[in-house]
Amino acid sequence: MQIRERMFNRGQNGYNRLLADHTYLNKDTEEEFLCYGYRTDQCKEAVFLVLVVLTGGLVLLLLQWRPQMVCYLRKRRCSLSHADTILLQDTYKQYSIASIEEKTFPQSKDFVSSGTQAVDSDYESPADTSGLIVSQEEFKLRYFDHQHVRYLWDRGSQVFSKLKDLSEGTKCVNIQESFYGLSAREQNQKQLVYGENSIEVEVKSYWRLFIEEVMNPFYVFQIASIILWLCDQYYYYAACILFISLMSIGISLYETKRQSKTLHDMVSTQAQTISVCRGEEVYEDVPTGKLVPGDVIAIPQHGCVMTCDAVLITGTCIVNESMLTGESVPVTKTPMTHQEDEEVYSPDNHKRHTLFSGTHILQTRFYGNSKVKAVVVRTGFRTAKGELVRAILFPKPLDMKFYRDAMKFILFLGCMAALGMTYSIIIYVKQGIYPMKIVVRVLDIITIIVPPALPAAMTVGTVFAQSRLKKKGIYCISPPRINFCGRLDVFCFDKTGTLTEDGLDMLGVLPIKNAGFCGVVDDPSTLEVGPFLTCMATCHSLTVIDGELSGDPLDLIMFNSTKWVLEEPGKDTSKFDTIMPTVVRPCTKDTFTSSENPFEVGIIRQFTFSSSVQRMSVITRTLSEDGMQLFCKGAPEKIASLCQQDTVPHEFHDILHRYTIQGYRVIALAHKKMDPKLTWHQAQRISRDKVEFNMTFLGMIVLQNKLKPETKPAIHKLREARIRTVMVTGDMIQTAISVARNCGMIPIKDRVIIIEASPPDAHGPANIKWVTAETPDEGTDYYTDSDYLEDVHIDLENPHKMHNFHFAVSGQAFAVLTTHFPEYIPRVVVKGTVFARMSPDQKLQLIEELQNIGYNVGMCGDGANDCEALKAAHAGISLSEAEASVAAPFTSSIPNIECVIRVMREGRAALVTSFGCFKYMALYSFIQYVSVLILYTFDANLADMQFLYVDLVITTSVAVLMGYSGAYHKLVPQRPPGSLVKPSNLLSIIAQILLVIIFQISAFLYLHFQPWYKPAPKNLDADNTHCWETTVIFLVSTYQYIASAFVFSKGPPFREPIYKNVPFLLTLCSLFAFSTYLLMLPFKPILDFFNLMELHTKSVEFRSVLLAFSVGFIFAACLLEYLIMDVKCTKKCLNSCSHCCGNGDEKKDHYRKIQNEIQLSNWPPIGQVTYASLNEPHVEIEEELMRSQGAILVN
Repeated sequence: MQIRERMFNRGQNGYNRLLADHTYLNKDTEEEFLCYGYRTDQCKEAVFLVLVVLTGGLVLLLLQWRPQMVCYLRKRRCSLSHADTILLQDTYKQYSIASIEEKTFPQSKDFVSSGTQAVDSDYESPADTSGLIVSQEEFKLRYFDHQHVRYLWDRGSQVFSKLKDLSEGTKCVNIQESFYGLSAREQNQKQLVYGENSIEVEVKSYWRLFIEEVMNPFYVFQIASIILWLCDQYYYYAACILFISLMSIGISLYETKRQSKTLHDMVSTQAQTISVCRGEEVYEDVPTGKLVPGDVIAIPQHGCVMTCDAVLITGTCIVNESMLTGESVPVTKTPMTHQEDEEVYSPDNHKRHTLFSGTHILQTRFYGNSKVKAVVVRTGFRTAKGELVRAILFPKPLDMKFYRDAMKFILFLGCMAALGMTYSIIIYVKQGIYPMKIVVRVLDIITIIVPPALPAAMTVGTVFAQSRLKKKGIYCISPPRINFCGRLDVFCFDKTGTLTEDGLDMLGVLPIKNAGFCGVVDDPSTLEVGPFLTCMATCHSLTVIDGELSGDPLDLIMFNSTKWVLEEPGKDTSKFDTIMPTVVRPCTKDTFTSSENPFEVGIIRQFTFSSSVQRMSVITRTLSEDGMQLFCKGAPEKIASLCQQDTVPHEFHDILHRYTIQGYRVIALAHKKMDPKLTWHQAQRISRDKVEFNMTFLGMIVLQNKLKPETKPAIHKLREARIRTVMVTGDMIQTAISVARNCGMIPIKDRVIIIEASPPDAHGPANIKWVTAETPDEGTDYYTDSDYLEDVHIDLENPHKMHNFHFAVSGQAFAVLTTHFPEYIPRVVVKGTVFARMSPDQKLQLIEELQNIGYNVGMCGDGANDCEALKAAHAGISLSEAEASVAAPFTSSIPNIECVIRVMREGRAALVTSFGCFKYMALYSFIQYVSVLILYTFDANLADMQFLYVDLVITTSVAVLMGYSGAYHKLVPQRPPGSLVKPSNLLSIIAQILLVIIFQISAFLYLHFQPWYKPAPKNLDADNTHCWETTVIFLVSTYQYIASAFVFSKGPPFREPIYKNVPFLLTLCSLFAFSTYLLMLPFKPILDFFNLMELHTKSVEFRSVLLAFSVGFIFAACLLEYLIMDVKCTKKCLNSCSHCCGNGDEKKDHYRKIQNEIQLSNWPPIGQVTYASLNEPHVEIEEELMRSQGAILVN
């Protein structure tokens, strides 16, 4: 009975899936989509054609702007199994459409790739083609492509699934042992599924770009406006706007194509061939575009540029990964080993074995005559490089409040247009104007109140800022990010290579002698040849490239200090068992002249450095000695834990603490004699966990990592500007704290609380110890500028309560907090300044946690470990010599953090410029709106040339040159506004509009009371343009446009003073002079050109009073903006009103609330222990710990 029920339920579930018309793709990931099925409906198609004819094709525009309407109007909803079109909705509520394609596989019995899964099986997912088999019957592959990702139809589960490759769910042992090369037929069949191996950024033709640009709502609005103006006989104006629009389109097309071509050239690789194994050591040269997952390729000895992601299975490679990471230090890639057999392959976890697409293979190393071989695991846009390019092509929508507010304001302008249209209809109906003229005039209101040039004007500041940054060696591949830089609250920095120099200085070494440290040896080369010196000479990943030793800076300084020599593989390698990749020997006379066998060490096997294990090691063989040795170096605490404890000196922790607290970088060394029976071949296959234990502790290397000279001043400027600074590093926590103090990130008098968190174990639950870090000794060279120091406030009644304190957290503690104390994470990231021993994933997690509590976050780094964090931050800056890389939105060739200051200053300038341009364009619209409504009331309107002069000569030139002002030279504490609908901004615009209305009405009333004034004659066409009403309103309004541009083009504290923007200032002065000339010294031909009345026939007094009205408006506008709106008391009142009305940014206020809570509480419980089960401080504290903490607190 139960079996029958299970069978029924299974059948019912399958039936339900068969009928399902929607599903989720990539569930619970960043690329989650809601997927709906549609198919063509002939009836709807017929109705749609009728609709196109009735609307004159306008409905096609709707389909262009709203893709989902294609499905709604032309197709009908159906189950996914019968759909021919897919409608996709992402997490941002954006829609896109994809067509379902079908491919037929020919009859075949071949395996497309090794494995067990059949495509035609109803119970296996075709998305996993690692085991794709084509049956004897024809099989139709059903799929669709979206954003360069392919989704296959799973006939078993009746859903679409993302196409998988060998990077997902494949065991390492299968990659090493199950791939011997695909036949040409297998490769071709598999390419039907995976497509061509290429990353092509489409460079669209000018004609296609033109069509897409014209379909933009902005240009559609322009075209409609031009048609309207032609109907109203504004021929000159319409022709000029058409010309300007075509020029704008041309410039836009050129820039779009140029940027597309730049990205295309940056990511594309030249067509090349590569040797592919066809099985049984048979190789064939094929184009790289034909590669598919499962191919076995031979890496050329002279190197190449990788076009796929592949896993090394034999040989080693020296790789430059600067294209992906921005870090140009060569990286050694080693073959996958059998120690990882049971692990599931992951490109992130096994990147030391993975050759990534886009990286440059500098050299290859092989054993004997064998080839350097790799198994292709990912191709095309599925590679690591392809994912980065996809992130550029399809970026996440930038959720900036400024743009959302802009849309709200445009909607408000639309409402104002509706009011104006209603008023105009009432006035014209009363005046008996012809109905057709009423329609034209009423529609004209929309073109006035909603300026078509508004979107373009808002980007002016960003364009100029990007240009200035490029001149300073800072390249941006995502211009909208520049505005984000103006609102940053916190900036995170990597340490090594970012805050400190890339290179290291050798302070000395501490070798072990008689079970204790024998003191600091300044010059390691003076040591006797023994395990310690041999470890320094062999335990590295250095290589010779073009005659120069290259590799990690730490390895270079360590090896060079030994004064040994390194030789790459040569012809004579018989004396080292089979073959040796690298040989090192002391640089002494005996080494080169002795007739006996010289002292030489060959490096047989290398276990590369991994941040997860915090160490690297090598297996070596010394000439004329039996057996092999293991040498290991890494984090001192990690190495000590892997050594025999009787070989670790008892003063180890004290010595280590003494150096790390002073900011020195400490590396520990260890060695171990291997089993004499271990052969060369066994050494190549043994896993590191089987050899890296029970070692002998050799001593420590002490290195000095000096701050870059620009670091302290840059951190100082950021602190002065109240920008919070955070260090995120992989180094030791004590070293990181010392560097943070040294650079001023932590003021000298502030206390540092180290969070020591432990996971649950057999002795108890997870716990946190709140330990105050030791203060460095006096006399240590620290930055003591008084500007960096802040008084530390200690409550004498409660000495554990400190206001100025900083958390220091290790990666291990951060993981424990995230898992067992998630409620503490917001507080920890608010007060955390040093995050040490952080993995790349944890760096990314920290950035996201900061963003979750309302911070706008910047990130600056220079290495591969920072890539994910750089992309996740609102503004990520990669320090790289490359002109541009896909590792971050910003790439700086300035090799220090001064670029952060420059980017933030330019971001603030661009943001303020965008605000200023928006406010000016809005006020310009209202000025013209008020002018037109006044004239409509008296049966008049502005003339053709008057509109042309205002819109082209005044507004366009002013709006463009307004953004020419450079960034202010100093980063100030106050932030630029982030919202257009803030009370201060709204009040500013409303007050200026009221001024405009008052002065225009006053000028008109002054005209009305002149004894010689006669109203304009009635005209049923409503086209009275040559009248005194038009003349007076036009002349007075020209001054208002000029004044508005001046008051909204503010200088300090975010932009340079207006007098430094010479083109803008000269333009304003010229426009003011010309308007004054028109008013006071009218020249008849010019008056006729502008269709103005004979001003020269009227008294100078009349003209002088109009000039006084105009100049009075300029003074009133400046007084209102600079002396009322910009004063502190006004801003405070408006902010208070905003908070009272509940208009504050709740997300932005979140971290401020946390800061206030910490300030008012006795948290953290210093010197105490917090347990996960109780979440309350544990009172039983060791007496000695209590005493030491108390001594530190009261001191």
